[in-house]
Amino acid sequence: MRLLLFFICLLTLTSFSISKEIRKYELAGQAQGTDYTITYFATDSLVSKTDIDNLLNKIDLSMSLYKKNSLINQFNNANKSIKTDKFIRDVLKRSFEINTDTKGLFDITVAPLVQAWGFGPKETRKEPDSTTIRSILKCVGMQNLFFKSDMLLKSKSCINIDLNGIAQGYSVDLIARYLEQKGLKQYVAELGGEIRVSGPKPNGESIKIGIEGPGDNGTPTIRHIAAINSGAITTSGNYRKFHQSGLKTISHLINPKTGYPLNNEMISVTVYANDAITADGYDNSLMSMHINEAINFVEKRKNLEAYFVYKNQQGKIVDTLTSGFKKLIIPENQFKNQTDEKK
Repeated sequence: MRLLLFFICLLTLTSFSISKEIRKYELAGQAQGTDYTITYFATDSLVSKTDIDNLLNKIDLSMSLYKKNSLINQFNNANKSIKTDKFIRDVLKRSFEINTDTKGLFDITVAPLVQAWGFGPKETRKEPDSTTIRSILKCVGMQNLFFKSDMLLKSKSCINIDLNGIAQGYSVDLIARYLEQKGLKQYVAELGGEIRVSGPKPNGESIKIGIEGPGDNGTPTIRHIAAINSGAITTSGNYRKFHQSGLKTISHLINPKTGYPLNNEMISVTVYANDAITADGYDNSLMSMHINEAINFVEKRKNLEAYFVYKNQQGKIVDTLTSGFKKLIIPENQFKNQTDEKK
């Protein structure tokens, strides 16, 4: 009887141990015109694809230019103002801060310029002339936006906003917040290439992110691997999304001050920050700078690091990192073929 009781207890303890084993769960889906992947470690399936889809749909109803009745489209179609929701208020608050910090290089009123160059929700391939650009620039500038209580106002009816340069980072942060509210502490959340991580993994290893950039022939390749246990990594680049006009390549990144697509030595910028809304908000602005200016800008700011791929004066593709980003990179002789996510 004692022997039987012993085996029953042993079986119970074994079953309990198996049921409480930490497992790897993966979710994947599509949202915001791109796809997402989420990996988390837990003893049970605490978050479902439906949970994530519902969250992202709420965000889209607020800030997607591709949702006809979204709040952002209501503002763009309004003559003066709309009542905002928490999503837009959060993103606008950070947008104003980054706009000030970058002296206007980050500007969410760039929407009509993005559309004019063929990268907006309405398809167009006609290249705007200088007269058109000058006219559109009269409707660009965040000094034309104002908050009053929970109302967003514009000084001119032609002011339109585009949050694509920061909203995906914010969305990743909301996914991360949702995972943490469910008690998850070890995860990788990725949406459209914007990544937020929390680690280490259950075996104690850091989470590894492959840092992508163009190779010598322009084909995307993993150039470095970063090992991190907290924070966010986002990338902005002009080697994937562009138009071809004869022999000229037209970048989807538009300078809000000149009205024209970026045409400097920058190819891609990968930014590391505490949260994805910050990293996402700064990466496009850094693309607008020359390399030395961009490095100095990042080095002067706490909790901001960057990795740059650019063309040197000889036209060769080269890269460089800020001092803090170098500390995240795994030496080449320690490379493994596996990464937890590609950036």
